[in-house]
Amino acid sequence: MSHLSSLASHGSEPSHRQSHRHGHSPGRRPAAATPHRPHPANAYVIAHAGKQIRIGPVIFWIVVGTVSLLGVWTAATATYFTFRDDVLTSLLARQAEMQYSYEDRIAELRARIDRTTSRQLLDQEQFEQKLDQILQRQAALDQRTAALGDLPENVATGSVKPAGRSLTDRLFGRSKPAPLPEAGAAPGRQSSLKDRNVNDTLARVQKSLDRVEQRQMAVLTAAEGNYTTRIRRMNNLVSDLGLSRARLDVGKPHGGVGGPYVPVKPGALTGPFEQQLSRVSLSRAQYDQLSKTLAQVPYRTPILGEIELSSHFGVRSDPFMGRPAMHTGLDIRASTGDQVRATANGRVVSAGWAGGYGRMVEIDHGNGLSTRYGHMSRISVKVGDHIRIGQIVGEVGSTGRSTGPHLHYETRIDGEPVDPQRFLRAGARYAAAR
Repeated sequence: MSHLSSLASHGSEPSHRQSHRHGHSPGRRPAAATPHRPHPANAYVIAHAGKQIRIGPVIFWIVVGTVSLLGVWTAATATYFTFRDDVLTSLLARQAEMQYSYEDRIAELRARIDRTTSRQLLDQEQFEQKLDQILQRQAALDQRTAALGDLPENVATGSVKPAGRSLTDRLFGRSKPAPLPEAGAAPGRQSSLKDRNVNDTLARVQKSLDRVEQRQMAVLTAAEGNYTTRIRRMNNLVSDLGLSRARLDVGKPHGGVGGPYVPVKPGALTGPFEQQLSRVSLSRAQYDQLSKTLAQVPYRTPILGEIELSSHFGVRSDPFMGRPAMHTGLDIRASTGDQVRATANGRVVSAGWAGGYGRMVEIDHGNGLSTRYGHMSRISVKVGDHIRIGQIVGEVGSTGRSTGPHLHYETRIDGEPVDPQRFLRAGARYAAAR
C-alpha cells in the first residue's frame, strides 16, 4: 500500500543505539553498512508495490491547482448553462435551423427528381408518338408500294419494291427501340448523347420516308404519263384507220366481267397520291380496253420482214385476160413455204379451197373486220379455231389464179374489201411512235 511521509530530520542514529538494536557488543567492530541516500527536505514520496516516487512541492501544487481549476470551470459552466435559457434556446434554434435546411435540401432534390422524371416521361411519350407516326407512314408507303407493284414494268419507269423487313426493324433491330431510362435516374452526358442520337435517327428515318414517297410519286407520275401517251397514240391509230370509236366498241364491257357496284368512299381519294393513283387506274383501264380492241384490228404485216408488193389494191389489168379488173387485195412477193401469220386476233371462218383464191383462210376479227390469205401452198388451221396475233395460219404458195409464189392479202369491213395499205401504213406509224 502506498503511503506518503515527510522526513523531519536527516542523519544516522548513535552507534551505541545501533549496536544495542542489532545485538552487537560495543567493543565489536561493526559490519560494513550500505550507504543510505538521504531524502531532500520538504519532498513528497509516493510508495506503491515497493517502489517510491518522489515529487517536489512545486509540481505537487501545480497538479493540485490544475485539478482545482478544472473542477471550478466545470461547475461554473454547468451553472451558466443551467441558469441561462437564452443559450439553450440559441443552441436549439441553431439545431432546428440546421434540420430545416437539411429538409429543404431534401425537398429540393425530390422536386428536381420529379422534374427530371416528368421530363423523361414527356420525352418518352413524344418519342413513342413520333415512332407511331413513322410506323403508320411506313405502313401507308408499303400499301402504296404494293399498289405500284401491280403496274406493268413496261409502263412504270421505276418501281419501289417492298422490303423484307420494316424500317424500324432495319434501323433498330426490333419492332420498337429500347425504353428511356427509368424515372428518378439523373440524366448524364451519356443519356443526353443517347437522346440526341435517337432524335437524329428519327430525323434520318423521316428523310428516308420522304425520299421513298417522292420516288413513289415520281413512278406514279411517269406511269400516268406513259398511259396517257399510249392512249393518245392508240386514238391516233384509230383515226388513221378511218374507224370510229363507237364502231370499235371502245369502253363497253365485254364478256367475262361483272360484280356488284361499290361506290368509292368519300375520304378514300383525299390525298394527292390516292387521286393520282385513281387517275392512273382509269387510264390503265382505258388502255387495257383499247389494247384488247386494237388486238382485233389487222394493222400488222402478214409476213415477217420488209414488205414488197407485186400488185396494189384497186383497178388493174387482169394478168390472165389482159382486161381491166378490180384487185381486192395486195399481192406480196414471197417464196414458197414462207410462213403466213395472222395480223390480228380472231376466229377462222373459212379454211380450204376457194376458187381463184386457191387455198385460202379467212379470219373474222369482230367489229365487222376480217382478213383473207390466198394462194397458200398449205393451211395450218381449221374452221372454228381462235387465232392470236402472229399465229401461223399457213405457208406461201401459188395455188388458184396465180402466176407465181406470192400471198394475196385482203382486208374487209362488213364484207367489203378495203385497201390493206391503209391499215399497214397506220400500223407502221404506230410502231415507229412507240
